[in-house]
Amino acid sequence: MILLEIKNRILEETLFAKFEAAKAGNKPDSTDIVIADYDGVTYHISNPDGQKTKVMVSISLKFYKDLQKHGADELLRREYGPLIVDTEENYSVSILYDLENLPENITEEAAKGALLKRNCFASVFEKYFDFQEREESGKERAVINYREDETLYVSARKDRVTVVFSTVFKDDDDVIFGKVFMQEFKEGRRGAQNAPQVLFSHKEPPLELQGTDAATGENIGYITFVLEPRHTNRKARDNTINLIHLFRDYLHYHIKCSKAYIHTRMRARTSEFLKVLNRARPENSNKEKKTMSGKTFVRN
Repeated sequence: MILLEIKNRILEETLFAKFEAAKAGNKPDSTDIVIADYDGVTYHISNPDGQKTKVMVSISLKFYKDLQKHGADELLRREYGPLIVDTEENYSVSILYDLENLPENITEEAAKGALLKRNCFASVFEKYFDFQEREESGKERAVINYREDETLYVSARKDRVTVVFSTVFKDDDDVIFGKVFMQEFKEGRRGAQNAPQVLFSHKEPPLELQGTDAATGENIGYITFVLEPRHTNRKARDNTINLIHLFRDYLHYHIKCSKAYIHTRMRARTSEFLKVLNRARPENSNKEKKTMSGKTFVRN
């Protein structure tokens, strides 16, 4: 299966092109680009106040207030430091690059800028990984409404961190595909003992969310990850965050790819059947024929 990129490639390539041109001494040009990302997230790359030597990157997350409760502002200041500036109107966070004062490693700087969404998400995971590391339990569960009708829940106990994604399947077929994918995750764990436990529940929320306002219904699914200390320790947590914050998008991306592949195979098979039927078409019974002596006749 294909793993989705954790960075926004368009943002990374745009920033790198700007940085590279500035390093080469080229005259900067004006920039005004809006980029869409998963979960209704948008980026805006622009020149504040028309200053072409300044490049501002702003990100809009409808659920950023939920992340702020879990230290998103502090984590971004840790990661981007002086690049953090006053937020552009209608956006959640803004960072500003000075093309006349760039670091030596512009490749790394562009990649870091493209991780802005990932770093916003990381705050809630790091917080609960720390709770588990300190063996603190009983902390209030984090609830992140990352989409209009879908929610992310994170809770910590002394021996594990539980991450639950609620997701809505738009089509009835998607529920079937989702169950198949979850079954494959269970099967795959047999060959990878270090993988986290993955649970899937349909219609009803898992036991961890019983008694809450978690949604129920025919098209509702819940995916639960049970992360153990080997997934949340200091050495492994960055990779865990990289993978898990995109899981919902990863699941639905592969459901759509699977449906597209099946439809392609169905169209190809239908085309083959039509060729067979055309070859099996009976001859016209009223076709004119000739006898051995050369006389013609029509067989009725």
